[in-house]
Amino acid sequence: MFRIRTFNQISVKGLERFSRECYEVASEIGTPDAILLRSHKLAESEIGASVKAVARAGAGVNNIPIDACTARGIPVFNTPGANANAVKELVAAALLLASRGIVEGISFVNSLSPEMPVAEMGALLEKEKKRFAGNELRGKTLGVVGLGAIGSKVARLGLGLGMEVIGFDPALSVEAAWRLPSEVRRMENLGALFARADFISLHLPVLESTRHLVNAESSTGFRKGACLLNFARDEIVDVEAVLQALDAGRLARYITDFPHPRLIGRKDVILMPHIGASTEEAEENCAMMAADQLRAFLEHGNIRNSVNFPGLELERTGGCRLAVTNRNIPGMLGNVLSILAGAGINVVDMLNRSRDNIAYNLIDVEGAPSEQVIAQLSGVEGVVNVRLIAPPRC
Repeated sequence: MFRIRTFNQISVKGLERFSRECYEVASEIGTPDAILLRSHKLAESEIGASVKAVARAGAGVNNIPIDACTARGIPVFNTPGANANAVKELVAAALLLASRGIVEGISFVNSLSPEMPVAEMGALLEKEKKRFAGNELRGKTLGVVGLGAIGSKVARLGLGLGMEVIGFDPALSVEAAWRLPSEVRRMENLGALFARADFISLHLPVLESTRHLVNAESSTGFRKGACLLNFARDEIVDVEAVLQALDAGRLARYITDFPHPRLIGRKDVILMPHIGASTEEAEENCAMMAADQLRAFLEHGNIRNSVNFPGLELERTGGCRLAVTNRNIPGMLGNVLSILAGAGINVVDMLNRSRDNIAYNLIDVEGAPSEQVIAQLSGVEGVVNVRLIAPPRC
């Protein structure tokens, strides 16, 4: 029986992925095998000795102590792309809000007295509507910074609206490149994108290389009158730099899902309360994806969408499986296999992958290794942890 401790409210559809025969799931479990959470700020003290994995039902993992988990050989999973459509649709709304005087027009109408005669109201609206005239998106240039699961959808959205779409991603993967339509023009650097785009939409994770990507220096390159959209992470944008760009007229609008006290009350800023992924469908998709990833790891040792471990999936042969995590140093796998051979244990199948300083091995063996063999493996210098996974039963 595997035990899952949850933090936050997890979608029922996600929780239903854990069968009652093999899993106990609750918010209060003393010795959990895994942790499933959303936005809870997870402290190291909450990750007990029994925890083998942590899964975040969402893309961002800045609420999880990644380094501490890696040091203990605990993979941390996230759910990239599960909420991509929800964010894309909110970006669509933001593009329309940026290009037309929709917010101002609604505010004006709501300021009118309900006692005003219909004819008088009609005449007033006809007279004042020119104040809220805007521009069409068709023919404008949309610059997408970050072309992953969400950014690629936003790029397609722009093309569907008749916009010219340009993109920049310094770490574009082959998989992400395949998702992009051929009509998207890739820019060589951020400055080139800023100089051409009427609308700029940010879709990047928070890394040291992306923190304050929009800053006092880079913001000087905005095309005059551009609109900046940030539905990624607040740390990517330096608020002071945005204020300076707005005051100088380099930016016409800033629309973001991450309010800041300095931005409240400005007519050239539209703030939303971090609702990009707040749809019922997105929460369900994230929860189901996170649950499936935990199951694949706990039941089979397979790793999908880990932010700190290499991706690795090995088809089960039906027997016992060893999952060995070790420091990524030469000779480790040879030491492990030597111990198994010395104990007369036949290896049926195996797979090895590494990522940065961590290596991960799945080794299918004939028969169950004894506790003594497991202790020998665990005692090898450089081995972080060893897990014996029983034949499939869930």
